[in-house]
Amino acid sequence: MTDETNISTYKRSDSKGMPPIAIIGMLFFVFGFITWLNSVLIPYLKIACELNNFESYLVAFAFYIAYLIMAVPSGMVLKKVGFKKGMSFGLVVIAIGALIFIPAAMTRTYGLFLFGLFVQGTGLALLQTASNPYVTILGPIESAAKRISIMGICNKIAGSIAPIVIGAIALKNVDGLVENLHHMSESQKAAELTSLASRVIMPYAVIVVVLIILAVLVYFSTLPEIDTDQEDEVVAAANKDKSSIFQFPHLLLGVLTLFLYVGVEVLAGDSIISYGASQHIPLSTAKFFTTCTLVAMILGYIVGISCIPKYISQHKALKICAILGVLFSIGALMTEGYVSVLCIALLGLANSLMWPAIWPLALSGLGRFTKIGSSLMIMAIAGGALVPLLYGSLVDQFGNQQAYWLLLPCYLMILYYASYGHLLGKKKLALTDAV
Repeated sequence: MTDETNISTYKRSDSKGMPPIAIIGMLFFVFGFITWLNSVLIPYLKIACELNNFESYLVAFAFYIAYLIMAVPSGMVLKKVGFKKGMSFGLVVIAIGALIFIPAAMTRTYGLFLFGLFVQGTGLALLQTASNPYVTILGPIESAAKRISIMGICNKIAGSIAPIVIGAIALKNVDGLVENLHHMSESQKAAELTSLASRVIMPYAVIVVVLIILAVLVYFSTLPEIDTDQEDEVVAAANKDKSSIFQFPHLLLGVLTLFLYVGVEVLAGDSIISYGASQHIPLSTAKFFTTCTLVAMILGYIVGISCIPKYISQHKALKICAILGVLFSIGALMTEGYVSVLCIALLGLANSLMWPAIWPLALSGLGRFTKIGSSLMIMAIAGGALVPLLYGSLVDQFGNQQAYWLLLPCYLMILYYASYGHLLGKKKLALTDAV
């Protein structure tokens, strides 16, 4: 089955039930909602499970490390069951991970929370690997970039809603509780913290039910199957002298760049609530800060839809975003209070166009190596596991604000890739602004 067949199948079937593009939009909404719950879980579990900063950022580590560990197994599953069933299975796996939160909350066992997060990350790795190709084939190839940006907006709208919804439940009146904990006996403290941990039982039970319903909807949907075995022979012939993925330095640098980008994006969104609290801002207010970061990202997506490639190329957009990342990072380090927090929130704007820009720059000209290159890029999402964890360790040593110095080398590397790194190893003939 070719892509053309898939597209025609979509056109014939889109009148029956929900259109496939709407289903994919819902899946991207799920990505965002589940992913950005971590921004609330980090300060919430730090209190409920009595953790230090390093331990609390194991939340992000457990979630994102699944992309590294499960990328290859996910590909094997998709090859066996197909993309549509794979997406349905991914939703079920996420639901299982959410279900694990219930006994974790009942027993206030941090290790069980982390295991639940790893399972959720595993489901998302499978879901993302399966669903992303649909964004390209469900419509004309000329408008694929616009569809990708729209999916990104769905993702970030969900991400902006999630911290508000869960934060209103998990972090309600938590400032007073933290103050009172210092004056309680051990038995009173244990009872209060167990009560705090139990707050997530009901919302995660609802999440489980919603995910199962979506899994059934996807399984019985009209989504066309994708044949990923078809390769462009002309493009493959251009790399006939290549025998290894390691002969593409621009890809390898792209993997590193994506690793760092995902790390700083997750760090900006997941650390801002805790950072606001460290700047003496009540958690009742700070719980909205992740939403501010994601709204800034949505604004960036809108700018990208309007300007790329009509007014600016992808690599120039990446360069501008990297420069903004450097400037906002310095601003966060050199100011205090709400101004410093605002600089972290504005990193959402700086990060907004990096994902859609890095991918095409890294995969450009790979030919028959595109699939393995894409797999390496998916594995690079593990940057969301390691960079925030390193930040948490630095916080324990140097404080919340000074730990943000970690951002600068990351954004400088992204700037290098946008300026020179994406050109390494390419033939002069291919060095055009087309990428």
